[in-house]
Amino acid sequence: QVQLLESGGGLVQTGGSLRLSCTASGRTLSGVRMGWFRQAPGKEREFVAGISGYAGSTYYADSVKGRFTISRDNAKNTVYLQMTSLKPEDTAVYYCAAEGKRFTVYSDYAGYDYWGQGTQVFVSS
Repeated sequence: QVQLLESGGGLVQTGGSLRLSCTASGRTLSGVRMGWFRQAPGKEREFVAGISGYAGSTYYADSVKGRFTISRDNAKNTVYLQMTSLKPEDTAVYYCAAEGKRFTVYSDYAGYDYWGQGTQVFVSS
């Protein structure tokens, strides 16, 4: 069993930056595919970014490509999401997730078995 804890959310102005962290306990994240998702009020959860187990590959939603960067430090059991050039439409609760047995593609939330509690990001206009 793995527990995930996100941090780093907050209030930022349009054009600002935030770095989210997702730290795991209970097991190592080394070799585990990870993803970041977000959910805005009244909207479905959507894929933001994914990273392979040893950080060899990264994947992004078109809406964040070029602005967000996912990375990981397996020694610290932590995955990061660096967000720059933030827009009001990035406002959401951001969740990190660890792959499960049904994992197929990074963008499919059904493939992740472990989720954090979420961290709120609010971008003011």
